[in-house]
Amino acid sequence: MTGPTRSELDFGRRVVVVRRASLSLRLGVRTGIICGVLGLVALAVGVLALGTGEFEVPVGEVVRALLGEPGPARLVVVEWRLPRVLLSLIIGMALGLSGAVFQSLMRNPLGSPDVIGFNTGAYTGVLVTMMFVGRDYYQTAAGALAGGLLAAAVVYLLAYRKGVQGFRLIIVGIAVGAVLGAANQWFVIKVNLQTAVAAAIWGQGSLNTLSWDQVLPVAVSVALLTALLVALGPRLSLLAMGDDAAAALGVRAERSRLAYLVIGVALTAVATAAAGPISFVALAVPQLARLLTRTAGIALVPSAVTGALLLATSDWLAQRAFAPTQLPVGIVTVSLGGVYFAWLLARHARSR
Repeated sequence: MTGPTRSELDFGRRVVVVRRASLSLRLGVRTGIICGVLGLVALAVGVLALGTGEFEVPVGEVVRALLGEPGPARLVVVEWRLPRVLLSLIIGMALGLSGAVFQSLMRNPLGSPDVIGFNTGAYTGVLVTMMFVGRDYYQTAAGALAGGLLAAAVVYLLAYRKGVQGFRLIIVGIAVGAVLGAANQWFVIKVNLQTAVAAAIWGQGSLNTLSWDQVLPVAVSVALLTALLVALGPRLSLLAMGDDAAAALGVRAERSRLAYLVIGVALTAVATAAAGPISFVALAVPQLARLLTRTAGIALVPSAVTGALLLATSDWLAQRAFAPTQLPVGIVTVSLGGVYFAWLLARHARSR
């Protein structure tokens, strides 16, 4: 049966409840408004990025080019710049979702794929692929996915003691990530100069060389993984309450946790395969989204929208801060990550 859409109060907050067949969606009104505003700002940043550069394009011409009107601006806007803008939004969304999944599972703001070694594992997979297979996008994507999943499996097995606790998983992940980081440095030293330079540039996390060839596979992969998250329903929020509470509500904790781990690693691997290991987006975005929406826990939709906005803005800064020199976007996100860490430590000190 198809149920109605209605508004109701949930712990003092106004929420919109949508029921369609077996799907039930609860969205806070404030959260919906904030997500809408963030989405509009992300689109505005995208239009700004499409119009700025060595060849300036007025906003009106950018819009007309996007609507299909022929003209000299269409080549610059649609063929050259649009793929990069779209990928910054899609990859930012993927990293935001991945960070939200891991931080919810571990109930810790440090629980993100770049802290616990999954980013590094995906990078290792790509380096091995570059050394022994080739540098085609689909080959590197497969290598990133295999490396990320293998790193996740090692971390999970080493951290497992009659179940997995978030803090133990983080500590083991940091250790495994350190070992993989050393292995990555060894790989870069051992390969030939051309591959080493390509790997070093790619390892900074960059959108500079992306084109339409990467847009479709990245968009389809992220869409499928997002659909899997939706299909799992509210289990993530139940797992965030603890295994005992989740089990009491009928959730098989370990099986559900494994499913979320695989999806989170796959989201990270898709982003890493396309743009390299972009640090701190998955770490900072879920907490920033939680701060903006004032939700009780980590929420997926705000994290996805905030991730898209943060990466699109960071990439625009990477292009324009030292123009005409273009920086890898990973340098900008690492700089923002340092500010985030300082804020997190200051906030923690004030709360004690």
